Amino acid sequence: MNNIVECKNLTKMFDTKKALDNVTLSISRGKIVGLLGPNASGKTTFIKLCNQLLTPTEGEIYIGGIKPGIETKNMISYLPEKNYLNDWMKVSDIIGFFEDFYADFNTKKAYDMLKSLEIGPNDKLKSMSKGTKEKVQLILVMSREAQLYLLDEPIGGVDPAARDYILDTILRNYNETATIVISTHLISDIEKILDEVIFIREGRIVLTKTVDEIREETGKSVDALFREVFKC
Repeated sequence: MNNIVECKNLTKMFDTKKALDNVTLSISRGKIVGLLGPNASGKTTFIKLCNQLLTPTEGEIYIGGIKPGIETKNMISYLPEKNYLNDWMKVSDIIGFFEDFYADFNTKKAYDMLKSLEIGPNDKLKSMSKGTKEKVQLILVMSREAQLYLLDEPIGGVDPAARDYILDTILRNYNETATIVISTHLISDIEKILDEVIFIREGRIVLTKTVDEIREETGKSVDALFREVFKC
């Protein structure tokens, strides 16, 4: 199967509000895809549905041809928007936990990334800045040999100087047959690494195109088109 994600008429309701509204979408393998939209547009809801952290109200979603469940958790490496690590833990403790929990976790890769970011294995999370904690989380996620990486706002909490390094870390540490979906509203920062984009607003997909198509058809950058579509 060429598509890692397939969804048809996917809808998610919270009380009377539609967080996702009748979404039909395919995401192919071997791509870096930007899931782009303003706050409260449905980005995180979509990612959580992929992870089975939420269940659809209507419609269907498949990861590698399988409905989200135990099998698909082995395919997906997920970076949530919020920090989920315990402050009392040392970095080496967390790596040991991931090594035990995930059969596809590459410990050497994790320690190599820590070294390049100048983060010590014995450093405790409680001594770190918010940005450094986010780097540790990203290292854990990118050290898995997954088929699908779902990154929810991976650069939202780090300073601009660190963003390029983080994006480079993403590029250098994933299997090129895998797919990365990056959810963000910081378009200009990530545009250079994207193959395709999905624009989402109020739970509806308003555009899906490759970056090359956008530039050839509109003469605009992804960031410029995003600002035009969403009137930023």
